[in-house]
Amino acid sequence: MLRYLLKTLLQMNLFADSLAAEMSNSSELLLGINGSEAALDLRNLTAGNGSHPRLEDSAPRIVEHPSDLLVSRGEPATLSCRAEGRPSPTVEWYKDGERVETDHEDPRSHRMLLPSGSLFFLRIVHGRRSKPDEGVYVCVARNYLGEATSRNASLEVAVLRDDFRQSPGDVVVAAGEPAVLECVPPRGHPEPTVTWKKDGTRLSDKDERITIRGGKLMMATTRKSDAGIYVCVATNMVGERDSEPAELVVFERPAFGRRPQNQAVLEDQAAEFPCEALGDPPPTTRWRREDGELPAGRWELLADNTLRISRVRAEDEGTYTCMAENSVGRSEASGTLTVRDCDFPV
Repeated sequence: MLRYLLKTLLQMNLFADSLAAEMSNSSELLLGINGSEAALDLRNLTAGNGSHPRLEDSAPRIVEHPSDLLVSRGEPATLSCRAEGRPSPTVEWYKDGERVETDHEDPRSHRMLLPSGSLFFLRIVHGRRSKPDEGVYVCVARNYLGEATSRNASLEVAVLRDDFRQSPGDVVVAAGEPAVLECVPPRGHPEPTVTWKKDGTRLSDKDERITIRGGKLMMATTRKSDAGIYVCVATNMVGERDSEPAELVVFERPAFGRRPQNQAVLEDQAAEFPCEALGDPPPTTRWRREDGELPAGRWELLADNTLRISRVRAEDEGTYTCMAENSVGRSEASGTLTVRDCDFPV
């Protein structure tokens, strides 16, 4: 009986020792698991919320800012932007305060965000009613440490309208007179410059007689060679526009190739006063006698406009004047007739 009791007590002690050992191992295992999870949570917290950044990480900074652009409608363009930081920052663009949609969001977009961060326009879209690309742009670079914003950059679209506000008109002048051809170019941005073409050739600014100011073509003194067809040309970075053509007509006042000369003739002889008038348009001519009428029935005009007086008499003495006139002027040339009697010594 005693032996049985001792055996039972020994078995109970062995069971208690085994149970204690198992409980000790379980506690150590539980503590080890919890410690690993705590370390993992700490690492995640440090890298994730930014309150304890890694030493090698840095906030974004803009190293290349965009510049103002003036571009033509339909042409490609690039707004540059480059940012540095660790981890590498993401870049977004804003126009007039609104986020710009690029091909990252819409593959059909004509705006592309390049890997460098620059904004590339396949073509500039611009119309009278819709100007989706014109405005003030900034690029913004971000990572988990913060963000950086570039300087403002304006994108303006160059424009040159088709219609001249004033086209030149035809001008008629006499040679030697000044001439002005006026032109007001189409509206444009930047403001177009004005040059002129004559008969299809660009006018040289080396001619001191010619001045171009405010669209006007001014000639101090005109020559016959200045006559021709003139076109006003408006130019800016968009291209050129030609006005409707205008004609400059340079007429010439009447001038004399041959003038009447003073002469003395005997009575009953003939007297001739030549008169060759030149000009453009060709002048008309007529004769008059100062202080009297032409001799009735005894004067005639020859084919070359020479005045012939037949059988002159003493009363025919006087001054005979050839008058030449056209649309731009009038000229006169005179000759005096002296009549001598037949007894006058030669």
